[in-house]
Amino acid sequence: MERTRIPTTPVTGLYGAVVKAAAKKMLGKVPDSLGVMWQHRPVMMDMMKFGGRVEKWRELDKGLGTLATMACAATVGCSFCLDLHYFMSRDHGLDEEKAREVPIWRESTRFTPLERRVMEYAEAMSQTPPTVTDELSDALLAELGAPALLELAAKVGFLNATARTNVALGIRSDGLADACGLAPLATRTSGGVASQS
Repeated sequence: MERTRIPTTPVTGLYGAVVKAAAKKMLGKVPDSLGVMWQHRPVMMDMMKFGGRVEKWRELDKGLGTLATMACAATVGCSFCLDLHYFMSRDHGLDEEKAREVPIWRESTRFTPLERRVMEYAEAMSQTPPTVTDELSDALLAELGAPALLELAAKVGFLNATARTNVALGIRSDGLADACGLAPLATRTSGGVASQS
């Protein structure tokens, strides 16, 4: 892992052992970034606790939620979040090839019109300032219903907070998707043609 902007510290003690065991169970390994967040355990635990609650919401289809969080992570530039959600896409029932092409979703032909609107919404929410339009909101409200649209907005909002925190701290991809054998995420080349990273 490249150097983070806050140094890592050893994750120790009984509580540290529990946190590392939970991370290993969920991710197959203990992310290096855990040592950064361990510098302020209440912040780390509150963010993890809220993230766990977000994962339990059920109004929005899990696949659509994953597409939204990955589109948000790609927009903000959080390689850790993009890697994590690509890794988790299997558990969320999302087709691996679709998940792989989220960074190039505008050029890809794999996505349905609804999936495109969800990713457009996530991108628009992730701009500074946000650029969500009434037309896009109205279309998603009609297709998803109010509870699912509210959940979509809240998921993207939480991912923005997490992604921007990671970017500011210099936390980068931990190779989670590589470790489980997923193909590299698609990327844009300077000429705009999709390639593998």
